[in-house]
Formats: sequence, structure tokens, C-alpha cells
Amino acid sequence: MRITKAIETIFKRYLPSPFTIAVLLTLITIVLATFLTKPDEANTATHFVEVLSFWEDGIWNSGLLVFAYQMMLILVLGHVLVLSKPVNKVIISITKSVTNTTSAVILVSVTTMLVAFFNWGLGLIFGAILARKVGEHAQQNQIPINYPLVGAAGYVGLMVWHGGISGSAPSKVAEQGHLLEMMNGILDVDTFGKVPEVITSSSTIFSWWNLLLFGILLIIIPFTLRLLAKKATPTKLNLPKYQFDTKGKEDLEGAEKLDYSPVFAIVFGILLLVVFFIQYADNLSSLSEIKISPNMLNFFMLGVAIVLHGNFKSFLNAVEEAIKGTSGILIQFPLYFGIMGIMKSSGMVTMISDSFVSVATETTLPIFTFFSAGLVNIFVPSGGGQWAVQGPIVIKSALELGVPLQKAIMALAYGDQITNMLQPFWALPLLGITRLKAKEILPYTIILMLVGSAVYILGLLLL
Repeated sequence: MRITKAIETIFKRYLPSPFTIAVLLTLITIVLATFLTKPDEANTATHFVEVLSFWEDGIWNSGLLVFAYQMMLILVLGHVLVLSKPVNKVIISITKSVTNTTSAVILVSVTTMLVAFFNWGLGLIFGAILARKVGEHAQQNQIPINYPLVGAAGYVGLMVWHGGISGSAPSKVAEQGHLLEMMNGILDVDTFGKVPEVITSSSTIFSWWNLLLFGILLIIIPFTLRLLAKKATPTKLNLPKYQFDTKGKEDLEGAEKLDYSPVFAIVFGILLLVVFFIQYADNLSSLSEIKISPNMLNFFMLGVAIVLHGNFKSFLNAVEEAIKGTSGILIQFPLYFGIMGIMKSSGMVTMISDSFVSVATETTLPIFTFFSAGLVNIFVPSGGGQWAVQGPIVIKSALELGVPLQKAIMALAYGDQITNMLQPFWALPLLGITRLKAKEILPYTIILMLVGSAVYILGLLLL
């Protein structure tokens, strides 16, 4: 455990807030672009002003701002689904099977990973609340458990999410024209002609090799937690009962009663789902051509969330609670888009891509991508922001070395998600719900990160 304590100390002393990191990365990018991309005949001051204009253009890029809003909705609607009474009842019912730490970590880890594969925001909050409910069940029935280990099990969804249905990179490349828009101006005419309009989810998320790796993790992660549970000592529990919604129905008159009308809400929710199946029928018509975009996923979750909450008042209360967790995306994404604007317009993407190509081969590029994505995620803890910055580099390098684009994209996804077990930024909601501290779960999540990394690296080399 000395290594984990050392990492915890480094995080505490030297790692600033995610927003501060985004600002530092912005300043570093501006300086590098000013001196590394300046034409020989250009004036440094003039080029500096030009770089600043690239930055401003990137911040307010309309396509990227739409992307940021899509990611916010994925987190919010996933959280709203977990806060519905039906899902809450399911969570309470499955905690009854817990008899010790071993059964607790297996239950929490497996269900959390399955939910996170569908939606990262849903998996994040589901895992946190499930871990909390397990703690409450153990406390009420005097079952000795190691609560920090259970909390770590509730966080493992963040090591599989980017390879799942709501993964930023695979879902964006399934959108019509996203890759073409992103790579426009970066590639020469001949190479640009090789960029497909879409890369279907069937070749990334639902590819046999991605599902195989996910299946392996579904077995090996609970097995690892089981081994840890046998050596873990029980911890003391002092948890007040956690309530999802403490607001009761008020006596209202007139049109305000519509807020509490189950008929009105359910009919509207069903209408949304009907429109969803009509609008996106073609995206689901063929197993080999499935295309799941952020808009498609959000539309579905919106309809389901309204139906499950049963009235608009409960739905809006859940939205109010869930939206608190989107502040990081709201304020940080534009900064990452500014970095992307500088890298794209100044030519830094090409420079970095060329350096990758010079040292990598068709076999090793996915491994380079995996490790670089994992490193970047420590400083840019956002899959969407990372795709905006690193995506063009990965695509250009893959095209030049002949690496299948879907493999390069998933290598980035794997690297980005695995170091979530080291970077506790997305664990903040879980820590708040479970009343745990980062230093209590880090010793366990780091072990899970090493196990998961071994699976992904072998998968990229052998599959």
C-alpha cells in the first residue's frame, strides 16, 4: 500500500483542480504553438496574435459546443433515471442478497459495469447509490463488511464506460459527417478521401472483440475484488439513511396540478419513445450497421426517465439534483475546444501525428495510443474533451500507418477509461453519496486499474 499512499500524496500536493489544469494546458498550448509552428518569415508577435485567434475560434466552435451539451445530457439523464422510484426499488431489492464483503463487491461490481456499459452517467450514480444501499443494509443487519472496498466496486463502471454505448469517441464517429468535419483542414486531399462519413457502432462498441474484452472484465474484475475481500478487514459503519426525494406532494390548485399528473407525464413520455422508434428505426434495423449517437441515446433516456418518474414534479426535482454534477463539463469543455482550435489551425496536430508515426508501427500504434490516452486522462478527466483534443492525432496517425480506424478509436477509449481508477475526479459524486474519502478507495482502484490495463493491452495486441 506504500505506492498508493505515495500517489495519494502526489495528488494532494501537486495536482490542482481540473479547471486549473485546463487553464494550464491552454497556456502551455498557446506558448508551444507560438514558437513551434511559427513560419520562418513570420513575426513572433504577429503569430502569437494569430494563435490567440485560433484559440477563440475553437472555444466557440458551434459543433463542439453541441457536443458538450450532448455530454451534459448523458450525465444528467443517466442520473435522473437512477433517482426514479422504480430503479430505487430495484437497488434496494438486490442489496438483500448481501451477506458479507465478498457477496457485496461481486454484486456491486457486476451490476455497475453492466449499467455503465449502457450509460456512463447512469452507471456512475447507480454504482454510488448501490454501494451506499449495501452499506445501509449491512449496518441495519449488523453484517461486517469492508465499506471502502464496496465503494471501489461501485466505481468500476468508469473503467468500461468509454467502450460502451455512451462512449464519447465511438458514439461521435457514428454520427453522420463528424469525422469529416473534425479532420477537415488537417489531412491532405488524398488522405482526406480515406475518411469515412461514419464508423458504425457495430464495428466499435458492438464488435465481437470489444464485447469479448468487456466480458472478460465482467469476470476478472469481480474475481479480483473477491480476492481482495478475503483479505480485507471489516470497517465501522455510521451511515444515516439516504433519501432520493424528500419533497412531498403539495396542495396545489389549477394548472399546477399538471406537474403531479401521472397520466400527463406518462402519455408524454410514451409519445417521446414512439417518436424515438420511428425516428431511429433505420439506425437499429441491421445488427451489422447499428449507429448509436448521443442524440439517439439522450432521446431514449428522456422518454424513459419521464415514464419512470411518473410525474413532471418528480422528474424536475431529479433534474435539479442531477444537474449539479455537470458544472465541470459546462465550464471546462470550451477550454479544451480552444486547445483543439489551436492544435488544428496551427498545424500542431500534424506535428504530433508525424512524431507518432515516426516511432510507431501498425502493431504498436494502438498500444502507444492506449498509454498516451491514459496519461492525458489524468490531466484531462473528460472523455469528450480528450476526444476533441487527441482524436485528430489518433485518426491521422492510424490513416498513415494503415491501422483500422475502429481499433485506433477503441484504443483511445480504453486508455481514457482505465486511468479513471487513478484519477478520482469522476469519483466525486460517489464519494459524496457513500461518505467515503478518495484515499480509502484508491488502494483498491489502482489494483483494478493494473488488472484492467493488462486485459486491454493483451486485447489490442492479440485481437
